[in-house]
Amino acid sequence: MQIYEELKARGLIAQVTDEEEIRDVINNGKATFYIGFDCTADSLTAGHFMALTLMKRLQMAGNKPIALIGGGTTMIGDPSGRTDMRKMLTKEDINHNAECFKRQMERFIEFGDGKAMMLNNADWLLNLNYVELLREVGACFSVNNMLRAECYKQRMEKGLSFLEFNYMIMQSYDFYYMFQHYGCNMQFGGDDQWSNMLGGTELIRRKLGKDAFAMTITLLTDSQGKKMGKTAGNAVWLDPNKTSPFEFYQYWRNVGDADVLKCIRMLTFLPLEQIDEMDHWQGEQLNKAKEILAFELTQMVHGTEEAKKAQATARGLFSGAADEANMPSTKLDESLLRDGKAGLLSVMVAAKLCSSNREARQLVQQGGVLVDGEKVADPSFALTAEQLKSGVVIKKGKKVYHKVML
Repeated sequence: MQIYEELKARGLIAQVTDEEEIRDVINNGKATFYIGFDCTADSLTAGHFMALTLMKRLQMAGNKPIALIGGGTTMIGDPSGRTDMRKMLTKEDINHNAECFKRQMERFIEFGDGKAMMLNNADWLLNLNYVELLREVGACFSVNNMLRAECYKQRMEKGLSFLEFNYMIMQSYDFYYMFQHYGCNMQFGGDDQWSNMLGGTELIRRKLGKDAFAMTITLLTDSQGKKMGKTAGNAVWLDPNKTSPFEFYQYWRNVGDADVLKCIRMLTFLPLEQIDEMDHWQGEQLNKAKEILAFELTQMVHGTEEAKKAQATARGLFSGAADEANMPSTKLDESLLRDGKAGLLSVMVAAKLCSSNREARQLVQQGGVLVDGEKVADPSFALTAEQLKSGVVIKKGKKVYHKVML
């Protein structure tokens, strides 16, 4: 099975501009393709995971990836899928975030001479003269078509700023620039980027009279249609300081029964034949599938040793023999203490187990909190300084364990 057919079998392909051409180009290792990553945070997330693994799959098949860091486009802000305008970042923030992205990408993609390239669109976008840009590419974009684009729909409901309206032109210009200077003939991205990507292929056709191609990746959603990659409203980060290897492992270990085989197929590098054999798995076998998924992805992001530790800790917690050494933990500030005690609600908020005292109180009253294995139903419950010096394990719900200490 060639790479294009494998991508289809794994359910990764959403939309393509020309299937026959794209199949020929990537199956024969003739694609120089790019995926863009705007630097809106200091870490990539689980939401970027599919793009990174796609780059790795295509590189293994002989194609050449370009990881495009959005140092320029981040200054505008992508309105796709947004109901509000993105926070404006400084150049210093963007440069710092770009450096963090580079270090994480190197775990997935092989960079170097004749291999993958890493570019930053700040190198050409920030030097553009506005009037010259309008004269060069402005006539190639129909405002009527842009206003119909899917990427603007949600923002149109609350008010689309002119700043964001320019994002499609910036992304299209990236493709146009790299086509000319780096031989980039293909762009990949999330399915919500389709309008922006078509803008790039059309700009290349109208300005240069040549064909370039675009393909979108299926968005990773759960059985309810919600985007995966968030837990308790927060992103699942690839940076171990933001989401520990154990928490990363647990996120994937706890996916729904209806989603686990889809995730294995789309995200792991396990052979399709092996995955096909799992299709009939049910009951306890699905728990085994979840362990396989969690281990494979944690190993890719954090290495084999961390994946083994996370798996051992998770199994220990499930069996009641907790491995506290590898459990997520928080060191509390002594300012939480009042008369030698710290209220449980305040401790849970400090450990980021809940976003507010109100949420923590509700969870305790509903019987969803255990402290060192004992259920606590009283919201006024407090932990002593002596207990916290030794370390206390709080269990939230059925699956979240966290150790707190002074």
